[in-house]
Amino acid sequence: MENALLVGLSRQMALSHDLDIVANNIANIDTTGFKADNALFSQYLMSKASDGDFTGRDQHVDFVTDRASWIDFSEGAIQRTGNPLDVAIQGDGYLVVQTPRGVRYTRNGALVTNAAGQLVTDEGYPVLGENGPITFQSTDHNINITPSGVITVREGNNAIESPRGRLQLVAFNPQSRLQKDGDSMFLAPPSVNPGALPASTTLVQGAIEKSNVNAVAEISRMIQITQSYTDIATVLEQQSDQRKNALTTLSQAPASGSA
Repeated sequence: MENALLVGLSRQMALSHDLDIVANNIANIDTTGFKADNALFSQYLMSKASDGDFTGRDQHVDFVTDRASWIDFSEGAIQRTGNPLDVAIQGDGYLVVQTPRGVRYTRNGALVTNAAGQLVTDEGYPVLGENGPITFQSTDHNINITPSGVITVREGNNAIESPRGRLQLVAFNPQSRLQKDGDSMFLAPPSVNPGALPASTTLVQGAIEKSNVNAVAEISRMIQITQSYTDIATVLEQQSDQRKNALTTLSQAPASGSA
């Protein structure tokens, strides 16, 4: 009976973590460049969790352990916005962003300019070009971003295009070692360095990469997790009632026999 309670509680703890992950995924369905998280659970067999009255596999008691979570780095759908500063990355690659916490990487290409004319993310962090931050002048118009990331503009009445820099794009292999730092920002651990950008990677101007969260699948997962949690709670309650009944029965004094 003790084992049943402990196994049930271990499963509920795992389901609780899984529910937190699913809820965060659903909350970021509309977050540009967001990558879905997934939970990874495994069997945990305690060395002393066994019952000598059973044989074979039935001797051991298996618990559920929360092993880790992993990021789904698959590409999200590309949505056209018409904003000339927006860029979507097709293929492997990340924009390089300067934050107060250090350099970060993102596929959130919903870009704007700040009061100083710098190209920044929607959170206000400068997006780096190959020679540092990219700055526009107040008279710049007809902004063009090529598939390779070169930015040119028409300055005032000048009919000739003027360069403003080239977006810095980097790739990681494997990118699974990247760690999340916010909803659509990633950091590279000290031992992970950017690698060469694949030749097939291109930028699409006037578009953004949407979240790769599958809304229908995540809502279905949430329903399944909630149902599983409720089912286990019911079993644990039944086990608790059985334990109380057993203790009540054992505590009752035996009836005295007649003379």
